[in-house]
Amino acid sequence: MNVILETERLILRPVVAEDYLAVYAWAGDPVVNKYMIYPLHPNAEATKSWLSSRNIDDPDSCDLGIVLKETGELIGMGGLNRKEGGLWNLGYNLRADTWGKGYVPEAMKVIIEYTRSVADVKAIEAEYALENPKSRRVMEKLGLSFNRRTTYTKLDGSATFDAEIYRIDF
Repeated sequence: MNVILETERLILRPVVAEDYLAVYAWAGDPVVNKYMIYPLHPNAEATKSWLSSRNIDDPDSCDLGIVLKETGELIGMGGLNRKEGGLWNLGYNLRADTWGKGYVPEAMKVIIEYTRSVADVKAIEAEYALENPKSRRVMEKLGLSFNRRTTYTKLDGSATFDAEIYRIDF
């Protein structure tokens, strides 16, 4: 979905190929990438290529960049992607130097509200690696609660994690 949303501290907007250097700051950071499903971006050009392949007008995705109003810096991304029926998957990532400041819950609350106002959202699920309990805390702040245990494997097969899925039904 091609939309711009705002919170008190953030602007949420589509991320485009020209944002590749800002996105590479987290997509190419092994600390940020450790529990992400996507493989570490090897260089900024790989990030630019990935961004060029995305469809920001996709009605089945509300995946937006997280920009600090105060500085104009793009510090992360977060959003919802339709799975089947009214089930949507929640995901987010943020530059490591901005962790712990409440930006993800602030951004995701607005993205969830907006998506629910324009699309059929019956439930939202998200998963986190058990080794990454801070991500679970974000999900709890968004009203999601434990649903089931699972595992997930990075898309490149480089790691598999014990995980939990958190869910909220509407």
